[in-house]
Amino acid sequence: MAIGARDKIDRLLVQKYQTEQVDNHDIEYNMVDAREMMSAMNDYASVQRNMLALSSRLKMVCYSVNANNAQYRSIRPLKGLC
Repeated sequence: MAIGARDKIDRLLVQKYQTEQVDNHDIEYNMVDAREMMSAMNDYASVQRNMLALSSRLKMVCYSVNANNAQYRSIRPLKGLC
């Protein structure tokens, strides 16, 4: 895979922008503080961890309710459904 201009338009664009320079001296002031970013990431991870724990706990509760319901129905089957 070749790097560079392949046709006339690409060559003209390269000639036009090859002398352009970018001055990003103010990028440092626009950046988010690293501590704030880590704090936000930690909060997000904590919420996800809690949701996972609640989800697994809810699955266990639903499983036990369904098991009890199945056991109750096997003792007293509903009439007219089967």
